[in-house]
This record gives sequence, structure tokens and C-alpha cells, in this order.
Amino acid sequence: MASSYLLHPPSHLPPATALQNAQQAPAILDNSAGSISPSLIGSLLAAPETAELWTTYENLLLSCLRTEDDKAAHQCLGRLVNRFGDKHERIQALIGLVKEAEAKDKATLEIVLEEYDQILRDTPTNIPIAKRRVGLLKSMGRTPDAVLALMALLDFCPTDAESWAELSDLYFSQGLYSQAIFALEEVIVLQPNAWNIHARLGELLYISGKSGAAQGTSSQASSTSSPARQLAEAMKRFCRSIELCDDYLRGYYGLKLVTTLLLNEPSVAAPLSSNAKKHNSNNEDDGFNLPDTATIQKLDARATEKLAEIVRRNSAKERGWLGYDTDEITAARELLGEAAPVPPK
Repeated sequence: MASSYLLHPPSHLPPATALQNAQQAPAILDNSAGSISPSLIGSLLAAPETAELWTTYENLLLSCLRTEDDKAAHQCLGRLVNRFGDKHERIQALIGLVKEAEAKDKATLEIVLEEYDQILRDTPTNIPIAKRRVGLLKSMGRTPDAVLALMALLDFCPTDAESWAELSDLYFSQGLYSQAIFALEEVIVLQPNAWNIHARLGELLYISGKSGAAQGTSSQASSTSSPARQLAEAMKRFCRSIELCDDYLRGYYGLKLVTTLLLNEPSVAAPLSSNAKKHNSNNEDDGFNLPDTATIQKLDARATEKLAEIVRRNSAKERGWLGYDTDEITAARELLGEAAPVPPK
């Protein structure tokens, strides 16, 4: 019986879970051996195939590659190729992924990259291969080339939220905060109810705003990219995130960070205060205005209370509170220990 992770794998599978999945490979491959037969009679006698079977093979392949179980990975790949053929776009990407995993040096990776280029020359709209090419360029440290490849992909597939998110991460890795924020805003347009994306956008805005404030640029109140405005927008994004998912730790963690900064360093928020607004006749965008101090204090207290509850109930191993990442729980515990809560007025 395949685990739920093999049917619906999370975007970032923990190493321990990947190992657990890979350890199931012999049993799964043996139990489903009869479902793949090269003969017509054998196919008729075999157990009926299901979508879950092929999803399991694909996800098992990924876990086996992560644990360097090349034999099981090739078995999974072989069954997928037998069923769908080696010209299927998704199968081509899996074949390339296996080659990448088995490459021993940069020269071999360059050969795989050239194979991707040839496929894209023949079929420019092969999205799985285009994404594998981006991933390979990124793993080879060719970040500018990966950015260009993503931009080319988005030219003919502008509604691919995954590609916009990856582009945002690449920009962020280069310290290009405004570009990273723009790319993630495109993801929000495509997935407006994705609470994790709202929180991630809040994190980018918080990092950019805090960096700008540290450089002494918070006085630029008329600019929509000023640190104060970015921090105000970050707070709104975190609030939207926890509005969509009441127990989302990263949303509360980010909200606690930004409210603590605004309360402990009032000068950062000064350009967006009510008094500053009165004296700035050019400020027409009310969407970036900060709430009053009392409201920020209440948000800070709520974030503190919820983070403490999540840490407490997760540590007590209460049912329904065990799905949090261990590192995130540790970070929340440290944040609560370092930041003294500000009581609401």
C-alpha cells in the first residue's frame, strides 16, 4: 500500500519521508509487477491500471533518486516509458532528471543540457523540458542563464504560477528584491487564495523594507518602494495569509517580525504616520498607510498568542497540530523568547 506522500507529495518532501518512500520501492514494484506486460494477452490478464499507479511510480522515482537507489529508479522509469513512450513530454523530463542525477561531472551535465536544447529546438513549447533546463542551469550555478530561460518560458506560458515563483526565488538569490517582489505578485494574481504565497510575498517585502530602513532611506515617503511602505504592505500580506489559513505558522511569524520592528523603531514608520500624511499633499495612495499604533499592538499581541499556542500544542503532540516543520517550530520558539510582547492599549 503506497503512502499518502506517494499519491500527493508535498512540494518540499523532508529527507526522512523521501527515505521512507524509497524503502517501499521493492514491495510496490513487486506487488504491481503484473500491471506491466509487453504482450497483448498479458495486458488483458493484468490488473487494471489506475491514475494512482502511475502517480506512485513517478513520485517513487523521485524519492529513489534522492536516496541514490538507482536500480529502483530505473525500474520505475522503465514502467512509465513502457506505458507512455519516450516521446511523452513528461516522460522526457523524467528521463532527463535521471540522467542529471547520475551525472558524475560537469561535462556530463553539459551533454544533458545540449539534449534539452535539441528537444526545445524541435518542440519549443515542451514545458516539462523547459523547466528541467531551468533546474539544470540553476544547479550548475548559471543563475543569469536560468533567469533568461524562465523569462523565455513565461513568454509563451505567462499563466504558469510555478515558473513565476521560481523566477522570484532566482531574483531574490541575487539580491534583486524589487524584481523578486514583482514576480511573486504575478503568482498572487494567478493564485489569489494561496496563503503561503501571500506570506512569502510578505517576507520579501519585510526583508526589502528592513534593508532599506537600515540604509537610511525611509524618508522617501512619496515612493511606493520606500521601506516604510514596503513594511506596511508586508504587514497586510501576512494578515491576508492568516486570514486564509488561521493556523499558518509562517504568516504569524512574519506578522510578529514586522509589528515588532514597527513598534520598536517608530522612526521607520514615520513617513506613513497620520501626521506625515497630513503634511504630504503628494501622497494619494492610501493603500499603503499603516494602521494606528494601537492596532499594530493588537496585531503583535495576536501573533504572539497564536505562535505560543502553535508551539505549545505541537510540543504536546496534540492531534491536528503535528504537521509543522521542526525548524519552523524552533524558530518560532526562539522568536517568542527574544521578543517581549507589547501589550495592546
